[in-house]
Amino acid sequence: MLAAIACAEALAPVIPDGWDADGEPVGKPWGEVRTPWVQLAAVSEDQTRNAWAPLLEMLREGPAVDEYPGLEPLDTFINLPKGRIEFVTSAATSREGNRPVFCVLDQTEEWRPSNGGVKLAATLRRNLGKTNGSSIESPNAYLPGDGSVAEESAEYYKRICEGRAKDDGLLYDHREAPPETDMADRESLLAGLAYTYGDSADAAGGWVDLERIAAEVWDPATHPQDARRFYLNQITHASDSWISQPEWASALDASKTVSSRDEVVLGFDGSRKRSHSVTDATALVGCRISDGHLFLLGCWEQPDGPFGVDWQVPTVEVLAAVEEAFRDYKVVGMYADPALWESHVAGWEAKYGRRLKVKASANHPIEWWMTGGRAGLIVRALEKFRSSVVDGELTHDGASALTRHVLNARRRTSRSGIQIMKEHPESPRKIDAALAAVLAWQCRVDAMAKGLGRKKTARAGRVVVLR
Repeated sequence: MLAAIACAEALAPVIPDGWDADGEPVGKPWGEVRTPWVQLAAVSEDQTRNAWAPLLEMLREGPAVDEYPGLEPLDTFINLPKGRIEFVTSAATSREGNRPVFCVLDQTEEWRPSNGGVKLAATLRRNLGKTNGSSIESPNAYLPGDGSVAEESAEYYKRICEGRAKDDGLLYDHREAPPETDMADRESLLAGLAYTYGDSADAAGGWVDLERIAAEVWDPATHPQDARRFYLNQITHASDSWISQPEWASALDASKTVSSRDEVVLGFDGSRKRSHSVTDATALVGCRISDGHLFLLGCWEQPDGPFGVDWQVPTVEVLAAVEEAFRDYKVVGMYADPALWESHVAGWEAKYGRRLKVKASANHPIEWWMTGGRAGLIVRALEKFRSSVVDGELTHDGASALTRHVLNARRRTSRSGIQIMKEHPESPRKIDAALAAVLAWQCRVDAMAKGLGRKKTARAGRVVVLR
């Protein structure tokens, strides 16, 4: 497919050129605008062969040679009637200043800073911007935390979906097996493989033998995480992830809605402004007591690029979101980490403390520190949350910011047990919404211990018969 698209970009009328009398779009080839220059890129020469070999076969053995006089498909480059197709790798000293009209970026899950892949991708995209060109990536499922080009593209797509990116010029097509796919169950595994491979699966008349793939999955030498990445196309998790992508995805239930009649609890984790690097995020998460359904009420994050310079958390918006939550829902409890928000947490306690049925303590019904000498309590709260995800005891609304923060969290071992942190202190990958969710879940656990959220039944009583 990549080879065919490269051929089209080099020779076919792919540039919009108005409309015909019937209202249909008309195109013209790049050769009428500028000299077409197409590049197939990878971090190694072996990787470029994935698309280069079928590209040569198409141009040598198909009708293209007869249709386009001057076309010369040579082993290491292709001369066009006007222009050139070539393959490039990160081993090249520099690609700065080239003027390609189209680039193929192959297997970008392997394009990392360590092998020059990230720098190569940035250079190719800068060059394409000079010609109004375009590029296409073809990665396998990336490994979170690797910093690969594929991971950065996925993060860019998420920013577009959340409205945090100013440009939306990206088509993102990702197909992975359902998160509940059980690799130990034959029927479940084959169903997941059939969905992932689509028309190429033998079950759909294609060429991929799913039974053969299943045998590879079950091979003891195949790591389960590799099986999910390379065969089910699932973006799993880094080796030190707190919760994996399949685990979190299996808890998704976007069909649930929370009404004003439901008893809910809130979790809050806040920040203000940092003197260095990126400002931490602020998040407010709700949880329905009756079924443990989590829903994101707000997440305030520093914008990318120049829009984020000197950015501070919009305190007025955060306070308004908390006020709306208490107005719109039947809030019976709220746990908030007061770090940097002590005065506001104290204000919430004064305003809402008496109406709360679940309280962190008698003197401070909302204040629930996630730092300090409370390591034991924090470890237990984190473990309760994670086990509830894995055991299917909670659901969530699928909010992209909450999902991203949960998957960003990394396990760190302390003297008291497992805690969570960012991948490194200055990382732009935030986890604040995950902490807010943990606080909401802990508040829900305490609410359940008080008997809240249970369905009320008619009380049994004595029957008195009067004669």
